[in-house]
Amino acid sequence: MSELTDKELKNLKPRAKLYKVTDRDGMYAAVTPTGVVSFRYQYRVNGRQEVLTIGRYSAEAARKLTRAPDVLEYGMEVSLAEARSLLARARRQVERGESPSKAKVEKRTASAEALTFGGWAEAYFKHKADPKSGAERLADSTLAMRRSVYDRAIAGELSKLKLGEVTPQRLKHLCDEVKEKRGPAVAVHVREVVLLVFRHAQGSGLDVSNPAESIRTSAIANFEPRERALSPSEVRAVLAALDHVSAAPTLRLAVKFVLLSGVRKSEFIDATWKEIDFAAARWTIPAERMKAGKAHVVPLSDQALDILTVFRTMFGASRYLHPGRYDSDTPISNATLNRVIDTVVERIRETDPDFQSFGVHDLRRTFSTGLNRAKFDDRWIEMSLAHAPRNRIAAVYNVNRYLAERKIMLQCWADMLDAWAKGESAKDLIADAKRRAAEVHDDELDDDL
Repeated sequence: MSELTDKELKNLKPRAKLYKVTDRDGMYAAVTPTGVVSFRYQYRVNGRQEVLTIGRYSAEAARKLTRAPDVLEYGMEVSLAEARSLLARARRQVERGESPSKAKVEKRTASAEALTFGGWAEAYFKHKADPKSGAERLADSTLAMRRSVYDRAIAGELSKLKLGEVTPQRLKHLCDEVKEKRGPAVAVHVREVVLLVFRHAQGSGLDVSNPAESIRTSAIANFEPRERALSPSEVRAVLAALDHVSAAPTLRLAVKFVLLSGVRKSEFIDATWKEIDFAAARWTIPAERMKAGKAHVVPLSDQALDILTVFRTMFGASRYLHPGRYDSDTPISNATLNRVIDTVVERIRETDPDFQSFGVHDLRRTFSTGLNRAKFDDRWIEMSLAHAPRNRIAAVYNVNRYLAERKIMLQCWADMLDAWAKGESAKDLIADAKRRAAEVHDDELDDDL
């Protein structure tokens, strides 16, 4: 049987019913009642009879140069020569046991999905998980958290939409719903994931506006640190994260030192070496630096002394325990420790999106709450916090009282933090410290008595 020619194809006329004109190798031209001529390929694969529509015949394409095989796709308008090129591709697929018809459908579906938010989200996650992405690759924990937020809170509402259909109004409505159902932290992450998916699409060359850029995080939820005390499990999370954030090692130790000592942020920032007595294991903060206007003595635990030893080694030329980064004659800025804590919170939220923010002063509140929960004598705790007694006469005599008991208590507090960091109970540590504090003899009582 002779092969089809372009002249024959141009002269094909429609009939009342579809009819076929055979070409070769299983391909034929199908002519519909409306006059459309398409190339089709009939074949068997895996025991099934299938038909692939290779493409529509185009007389205009026949007048042009034949395109390279790699730019041809099933379903295009093609010339006879191009149809035969695609036929050769389809035959090779069949020889490999593949269905060209099924491959065509899958590619069309993938192409359609790539235009949806869901398709771009999958492309984003794939890119961020790929080792070849280099610095763009995300940590497994971060990727898992974002994937979880997408699957639980975003996919059901946005995945089938075209990118242009994901408007700021639609996104804000979704964030509000998620906030009501799952809490503010998850809602904020919904905005973040949408923001990043659109940025990935833009970075891939797509000209599309990013709806998340029109919505401020503060319009969804305000995460300004609220007054709170960290629980033992939260302390464990903070200490673990503190070891892995990108802040300078001495700044990470500074945060821990504030938690160990229970002092105010300003009391630590402006502290100088002349206030530290390593031999007596005491830190005496002068009256002019204290809120109550009276000198305050802080017994130093072994862990606190270890940190001060690091500071002394690193910053021995400065008068400050921890000087600024660029000037050893000035202390660290008022915002430095808060920035370290913000980084810690960000890291924790990679695995616990609902973890609440906290500030430096909350470390002092954690110190107070932890010791009160352990049921240490509230007089020792109040003295450790440098809270002025209500009785002004007592204040004159009690400024430096309970040093022996407080030293035991603060060492216990440091040991409690170490236990919590390991996920262990501090119950026995507390009981032992209370016993020893109760056995303080008269000759160990403070000098002012």
